[in-house]
Amino acid sequence: MSRVIAVTGATGYIGGRLVPRLLAAGNRVRVLTRDTSKLRDVPWGQDVEVVTGSLDDPQAAAALCAGAEVAYYLVHSMGSHADDDFPARERACAQTLATAARDAGVQRIVYLSGLNPGTRLSRHLASRTEVGRILLESGVPAAVLQAGLVIGSGSASFEMVRHLTDVLPVMPAPRWVLNRVQPIAVRDALHYLEAAADLPSDVNRAFDIGGPDVLTYADMMRGYAKAAGLRPPVILALPVLTPWLAAQWVNLVTPIPRALAIPLVESLQNDCVVREHSIDAYVPRPEGGLTSYQRAVELALGKIAKGEVETTWASSSPLDAPSDPLPSDPGWSGGTVFTDVRTEASTAPPERLWEVVEGIGGENGWYSFPLAWAVRGWIDKAVGGVGLRRGRRNPHRLQLGEALDWWRVEALEPGRLLRLRAEMRVPGRAWLEMTVEPRGTGSTYSQRAVFVPHGLAGRLYWFSVLPFHGVIFRGMASRIAAAAEAERSAPAPAAPAAPAASAAPAAPAAPREDHP
Repeated sequence: MSRVIAVTGATGYIGGRLVPRLLAAGNRVRVLTRDTSKLRDVPWGQDVEVVTGSLDDPQAAAALCAGAEVAYYLVHSMGSHADDDFPARERACAQTLATAARDAGVQRIVYLSGLNPGTRLSRHLASRTEVGRILLESGVPAAVLQAGLVIGSGSASFEMVRHLTDVLPVMPAPRWVLNRVQPIAVRDALHYLEAAADLPSDVNRAFDIGGPDVLTYADMMRGYAKAAGLRPPVILALPVLTPWLAAQWVNLVTPIPRALAIPLVESLQNDCVVREHSIDAYVPRPEGGLTSYQRAVELALGKIAKGEVETTWASSSPLDAPSDPLPSDPGWSGGTVFTDVRTEASTAPPERLWEVVEGIGGENGWYSFPLAWAVRGWIDKAVGGVGLRRGRRNPHRLQLGEALDWWRVEALEPGRLLRLRAEMRVPGRAWLEMTVEPRGTGSTYSQRAVFVPHGLAGRLYWFSVLPFHGVIFRGMASRIAAAAEAERSAPAPAAPAAPAASAAPAAPAAPREDHP
């Protein structure tokens, strides 16, 4: 009889890759999510039991753990905007899961934490260490796996290295860029996570896990450049760049937003290497040995090139993300609602027009005034927002709930409707909705931009950008229709023709044997 495994953080970067492995091993998997729509389009979404709720709710945690033999704790608050209260929230969530697991008779808790340098812990790493302590003292045997930088397609650490190296041939950097780190390939991290479920019942401790290479961050950037066929960057270690200044630099140059860049940069202040490898006494190393950093980078680049990125950092939700979805139609929310509506007739068949719509963003761009989109993205990054460069997980297909540049896919009806909710920093809430309808032998493209302002600032914002809407949104609608018509006589391609690019690529599920 298969065992029941409970997973928190199943829609995150690691959780979204671990769940299909657990299912493939014959386990019954139960997941906890605040928004069940996030699971609609993932390949394994119909194969898991779903408990709706969050770790703020003891009843939801109890339902998750009921009858489970193993519980995975894969949530954390990196990227959270609630910088003042995240340690308290992380402690509370860990205690909720610990209590539910103990009361339900769970036999093993597995937690993925950060690699502990032993001194001068950052606030985020200190909080994750505290979560590990709570789980180890829960009364349920726990395995706390402590990993450093996780390298794989779509991981925040990999994306930071990738974009810094791609953009900056000469890089001023803090002195700690020469500190030693021990990255681990995502495929190896998953290997240890999966195996930890079967540890002996008397094992209740933390384990360091890491790859075979001890490098400096500068070495990692040079290694990436070699794998990507780029000239190695010239790295100038400067004593004047504080962690805060370095995080602002990462925020501006890479797709990583400031809220996530700060904890990532803080984690590099000390040498961060594996201090012991006693996990070897319990878990054999992966077949073929641990994956080298260079090989991990090559695998990640291969996945991106083939459009096979399984999960990305951008699709993860911090602990303080709103638990309730925004209104499905902002017009129902009451109060002031501003809209910009465009309609274009196209001679292209609806299926071809939909290919263009679903392929929007990322390398394919937004079909109108790319400089204006880029400038707006830079402004958003400068004020701590996500910016326009999160790209797409897959260049051709979208999933409900995933990130798309500075948007989030809020509604997706294949062939007919795509609604995006803005995640840039604006004084209000914004949506962009695109629909395709058949019209005779052709089709009709409809586009609706919606903005619900917050106070006077929101109204001033809308009217300040209103002059640009006539150029941006009118051009966007006409060019999307034209792009569909341009190839209407050719066999339908896997992806729409790419206009001006305004974001970085990314992409779906990788075969198990070929992570990252």
